[in-house]
Amino acid sequence: MDSVDAIVVGSGPNGMAAAVTLARAGLAVRVYERNATIGGGARSGELTLPGFLHDVCSAVHPLALSSGFFRRFELAKRVDMIVPELSYAQPLDDGRAGLAWRDLDRTADSLGSDGPAWERLFSPLVRRADEVARFAGSPMVRSPRHPLAVALLGLRILEQGSAAWDLRFGGDVAPALLTGALAHSNRPLPSLGAAAAGLVLATTAHARGWPIPVGGSQAIIAAMADDLLRHGGEIVTGTEVTDLNELPRAAAVLLDVSPKALSRIAGDRLPAGYRHAMERYRYGNAVAKVDFALSGPVPWTNSEVARAGTVHVGGTRAQMVAAEADVAAGRHPSDPYVLVSQPTAFDQSRAPAARHVLWAYTHVPRGSTEDRTEAITARIERYAPGFRDTILASSAMTATELEGYNPNYVGGDIAGGDVDLGQLIARPVLAPVPWRTPAEGLYLCSASTAPGPGIHGLAGFYAARAALRAEFGITATPHLGRD
Repeated sequence: MDSVDAIVVGSGPNGMAAAVTLARAGLAVRVYERNATIGGGARSGELTLPGFLHDVCSAVHPLALSSGFFRRFELAKRVDMIVPELSYAQPLDDGRAGLAWRDLDRTADSLGSDGPAWERLFSPLVRRADEVARFAGSPMVRSPRHPLAVALLGLRILEQGSAAWDLRFGGDVAPALLTGALAHSNRPLPSLGAAAAGLVLATTAHARGWPIPVGGSQAIIAAMADDLLRHGGEIVTGTEVTDLNELPRAAAVLLDVSPKALSRIAGDRLPAGYRHAMERYRYGNAVAKVDFALSGPVPWTNSEVARAGTVHVGGTRAQMVAAEADVAAGRHPSDPYVLVSQPTAFDQSRAPAARHVLWAYTHVPRGSTEDRTEAITARIERYAPGFRDTILASSAMTATELEGYNPNYVGGDIAGGDVDLGQLIARPVLAPVPWRTPAEGLYLCSASTAPGPGIHGLAGFYAARAALRAEFGITATPHLGRD
């Protein structure tokens, strides 16, 4: 069997980031992918009708412009990104809506009497957005480089992650708008993990916006694949790795897989205690997804909502709290929280003329087999009467079908594990180099490692840097920008 310097198993954003970093250091790198196409959580394809290009998993990328890896990689110079002026919206009954513009002042002005409270909440974070991003994108066991930014964020996490979260606002629009961002975490509300994730996302919405890649999320992976191949790397598709013994010799093997899969693939190469820790790793709630081909744009009652790259369809704060509590209790909410994006409002190349694609998912209990097409359709229809009449076709994936598509989504958990505060700190274990396993030359580089979920590539980047130092004696971070 031939040999290479380093092997990466899994071609999601983290796996590809690891491969690019290793290849840029001058190593011979090979990537193995079980599917016929690369991409993991960043694939695009025709899921409904010919000519309608859908994002299979992620659609909007709040971290694409703030990720330390993507900034080094100069992603914004490689992939055309459309950054909507309106980052996200929260439709409510009676035609009202919360609107989170990139412009913080404009957002505050739109929130009436709660505007000053919104400004006080986010202004200190937005002014320090780079520092917040660096902290959020680093292992939390490390000492922060910018303690003031961390303290300001921490105080706000304590507020919005506790029963005190309602004290700041007097109306219902601002808390609903904020809760829509917090609910991305797929956790009960309020909670510290949800507050941490949601406040970082909301800060990014005002500081840089939430970009949408032209041509679909696959464009991000294509840019990384092109860079890898130009620097001597290889990509092997249609090959599932079930045992390390199936791989050729390599000084370093980096697995973009779940802890559950790591334990199975590495087997006895891992000490029993570490393997037990991987098997005890906790996975979170799941999602069910539906993609729609539409005859026209979504007819939102509030026309401003159509300008948002992301729409949180969940109603009031209290309604979203109830929905997330149902999911945590193992129930399917009757009025679910639904995360929606209509990329064709900004990138018309994804559908035939005057047609649109709509991306939507909702939270469900882990392991759910329920098709949520009707629940999602009804929820959108409430704030966009006539939506049903625009549907030409739809394609649904249950939580279990999502896991079948990508085994890293254990039970349909697209975050790679629960994002409670404890597991954000110890991800997958509490260690200064959490990507390195006790097995010689073996690393874990998925969203189940620090810094956690999201399309940012940082888990792969950090794992690759750790491997370069430990296995190859390379201490300098390679140049990743365009040649």
